[in-house]
Parts: sequence; structure tokens; C-alpha cells
Amino acid sequence: MNGAELQLKKSDILAGRKIAVQALGCRTNQAEAEALASAFAARGAVIVQSGLCDAAVVVTCSVTSVADRKSRQLIYRFRRENPQACLAVCGCWAQGAGTEEAEKMGISLLVGSRRKSEIPDLVAQWFAEKSHVFKAVRGFPERRWDGLELLKSPYYGRAFIKVQDGCDHRCTYCIVPLLRGPSVSRPQDDILEEARRCAAAGQFELILTGVHLGLYGRDSGTSLAELVRALSAVEGLKRLRFGSLEPFSIGDDLLEALAESDIFCHHLHLPVQSGDDEILRRMGRGHTAEDYLKLTERLRAALGSDLHISTDMMCAFPGESEQAFENSLSLLDAARIGRVHGFRYSPRPGTPAAEFPRQVPLETALDRAERLKQAGQKCLEREAERWLGRNVEVLFEGTLRGHPQGYTREYLEFRPLKKSIYNELRPMLVKSVVHGILTDE
Repeated sequence: MNGAELQLKKSDILAGRKIAVQALGCRTNQAEAEALASAFAARGAVIVQSGLCDAAVVVTCSVTSVADRKSRQLIYRFRRENPQACLAVCGCWAQGAGTEEAEKMGISLLVGSRRKSEIPDLVAQWFAEKSHVFKAVRGFPERRWDGLELLKSPYYGRAFIKVQDGCDHRCTYCIVPLLRGPSVSRPQDDILEEARRCAAAGQFELILTGVHLGLYGRDSGTSLAELVRALSAVEGLKRLRFGSLEPFSIGDDLLEALAESDIFCHHLHLPVQSGDDEILRRMGRGHTAEDYLKLTERLRAALGSDLHISTDMMCAFPGESEQAFENSLSLLDAARIGRVHGFRYSPRPGTPAAEFPRQVPLETALDRAERLKQAGQKCLEREAERWLGRNVEVLFEGTLRGHPQGYTREYLEFRPLKKSIYNELRPMLVKSVVHGILTDE
């Protein structure tokens, strides 16, 4: 850093201030939070996880009523712990929240979708003006890219890069398109520049995130397949993952690009939501259970039988019978799903499904959610057992209860349980990527 840059950093009103940034919900929210934290840090702010702070930024979620509640709880907690701090709230809940409610909650800045890149300047302005009045910066999300970029990842060895935002596919249960706006793609040159910066800083693994990642490039004349090929040529990158990919967005070109890539990790998160055709039709998903099964077979034929497929599965959608729910459980087995993010349906005001008849009774919904959770645990155990005793490559990200912790290329967690193993691995942690054998000890 030269003298001019140092002087600029010292003169920035954000320099030295403690800023907390936390995200709820999806990996896209997490990527946005990391980019915001890096933007504040670049201006001299001190990023803290919790405790006393001068300002807090909360990236909220609104995908379910539980997400709404957690967003409010986190906002209230920050305000209670830091009564004089600037509290900036963004994300899906913030886009849909009423200004009167937000002001009563003690929010300082209510920032809508596609305006998050403005938050550091808005917080700086809040400090400069010292009037500390409530301000809402929103408007309906436009089809434009919000220029957030990750300057430095807080994680050792990996980084999330947001490449797409918004959604043009209107599932009947989903409020996100109304809150995030239409699909928009990040310029590929910007992505590659950020990827090179991450690789140079030792971020060996990149996770591409987006609200509907499969739509990347359709508004700009490129494609996700082209992006995969370009990223696969970035020097220093060892791994490439997707956060989530809708099953109906995987075409032949993308599949060929994944098969050709030396760094693509053999794990895909493909939300299915239900295993019953009538429920899928009512959801507006655009595929059947058989379509999904054929896709998993096609993917494993092209990428190898060890491909780990995880999914999102919803239960208790309006009109879901016991047989329909059983069909969902059967699909998990038939598709050899590993990880399952299971959750019960939550009516979102403003969506078609919220007006559907035959809402499932709460007691039934809770029972199905628990059975879905148990089924998911069995799926993960079954997938993990396939790897016992096999050589694997592990990207260590840190420690958990005193032991090194990381993930294989297939997104299976690796945690040596014996300290003797930890001591053997310790010298190799600086390389981030090491090899080990998964055992059931």
C-alpha cells in the first residue's frame, strides 16, 4: 500500500470502526455478505462476528415464515446489543418489509435488492450526518447487475462468487422472484478477474452462486457452460462448485463442459421439491419425477457413478396426500440422493400457492417434516458409506472441536477423530489440499 492509499484509508470515516456483517438463508446471501464485509474492510473497517459494534449489516431471508422470524430475531438482537449503532438491513425480507415496521424495529437503513453495493457509502453517510434518521433505499429490482465484488474471502481455501441474481421461473410457492427481481447475469470478465484474485490469494476452491444459476448468460449472450470452461483455465484454481442448479437448466453443452473440466467437483445440488407428479405440476416446477430420475442417470453416465447429488425437498404442499409424500421419499432412494435439505411448505403472501385449497394440517406437516429429516439422514449415511476406506482429496477449511475439518470433492465432510491423525496432517494444512482415507472410526 502506497502513501496516498494509506492516507485515504485513514481519512475514510469507516476506518477503524467495528462492523458486523451476518447473513441468513442461501449461499447467494452468504456470498453477498462476504462481498460486503470485504468492501468495508477495504475502507479500513474492522470486521467483527458479534458483540459490540459501530454498525451491523444483516442480509435477510424470506423464503419461509421461519426465515422471516429468524431475520426479525437477528435484527432485534443486534439492536438490543448495540442501541447506538447503525443497523443496515438488506436482502429478501428487507425488500418486502414495510417501512413503518422497519423503523419501529430500530433499523437505520432499509436497503432493497440490487442496491447492496451502496451499503458501505450509506453507512458512511449515516456516520457523517450524525442525524441518525431512518432511511429506506429500495424500489422494484431492475434487470441490472449490482456491482458487489469479493475483494478478499474470509475463508481459508475457498470463496463464494455470486454470478447471477433474480429468477424468471415462477414456481407457485416461491416469493423470491418478486423480491429479487428478474434474472440478470454478472459480466464474465468481472467474474474471471475476481476468480484470478481469489486464486492468487490461496482460495483454491470457488463456489458459484446465484438465485437461478442455470439462467446465467441468457440475458447477455453467453452461458454457464462457457463460464465453466473459462474458469477451468484460471491458473491456481483446483476446485469449482455450484451452489445450486435447477434440474431443468442442465443442457448438453453444460454437461459437456462439466465433463471436460479438470477442476469441477463431482457434486451437484439439484432441487426437486417433490417426488409426486401432481404436486410438481401444482408447484409449476416444469418437470416430472421421471424427468428428474432420468436426469440423475444421465449425469452419472457423463460424470461418473460417484457423482454426489443433493437436493431440496418440500413436504406438506397444499393438496399433498400421504401417498404423494411417500412418492417423495421413494424418489430420494431411486435417485440415490445424498444430502437432503428438507423443509415444510410455508405460505408466502402474494404467491399463487398461498391461495390454493387443501392446506395440510400443521400436525401432519410437522410429522412429515420429521420423517423427511430422518430419511435425509439415512440418505447421507448411505452416500458416505460408499466412500469408507477409499482415498480422497480433502480441502481443509479449519478445525471443529479441535480436529481439522474439510470436504472431499464430492462434498462429504472429513473429520479425523483421532489426535494422532491430526498431528500427522498438521504439517500439510498449509497446502490446504491433502489426501486421507475415510474411515468409520
